[in-house]
Amino acid sequence: MSNEDRRLLVEKATLFRSLHQDQPLVLANVWDGASVVLVQQAGALALGTTSAGVAWSLGRSDGGGLNRDQAIDALGRMAAVATVPVTADIETGYGESLDELSTTIQQVIAAGAVGINIEDGMPGGTLRPVAEQQGRLARIREVAQEQGIDLFINARLDAVLFGLDDGTSRSIIDRALALVEAGADGIFVPGVGDVGVIKLLADQISVPLNVMMGAGGISVSEAVEAGARRVSVGMAISQIAYASVKNAAAELLSDGSCESLVGGVDYGEMNGLFC
Repeated sequence: MSNEDRRLLVEKATLFRSLHQDQPLVLANVWDGASVVLVQQAGALALGTTSAGVAWSLGRSDGGGLNRDQAIDALGRMAAVATVPVTADIETGYGESLDELSTTIQQVIAAGAVGINIEDGMPGGTLRPVAEQQGRLARIREVAQEQGIDLFINARLDAVLFGLDDGTSRSIIDRALALVEAGADGIFVPGVGDVGVIKLLADQISVPLNVMMGAGGISVSEAVEAGARRVSVGMAISQIAYASVKNAAAELLSDGSCESLVGGVDYGEMNGLFC
């Protein structure tokens, strides 16, 4: 990384951190270069990747089907066309050992990201022991400091998503506080969609709370009013994109109709987004 590239990355890291304080940060998650430029065109102040969307775009399954090399390659392509800060979904870190995790963080930063999401969920629907996850966050912070980047660490708690908690227990609060103590800059609790639970979590967690929106759920304004400082949508936008492919192909191949092809982004507009 050149000195100029590092300077720009440091500036983006500072900006990204400030976006959690100055105003609620809303992320429309991206998975490839085209989604990056379209979301930026819509006015995004920052971008968050979705591991599911990236995995699917590469013909892989989410939740372990994507390896580090594939994830970093995709991240690099997205960061290359991004003009705003990028935070990367690194799942559980692409490696069980601390040395493997260190390599992931070094490569994430080299690819151009200034933030990460890292999960505490494990295969089989279990949670990584909190002391072990604390050690992983501490190592991430150490590596980022060595790289000279104030990386924003968003620690994802999967207890609610896995059906192990409703978000109101003392155990999830204690886990969140333990991860903050270990170096987490934000806490992400996917699966929480009730304003009362969001308020409970936000009132007891000292760092910005990230919640995930979905179709039919509460609005961004409702989540923010309840105390969320960061709102994302995970894989949802990529699912809509792939639903368009599924429906258009089924229509074309069944009755030969092209009605589903109406309303696509104009070719000239789309092509003009890239240099």
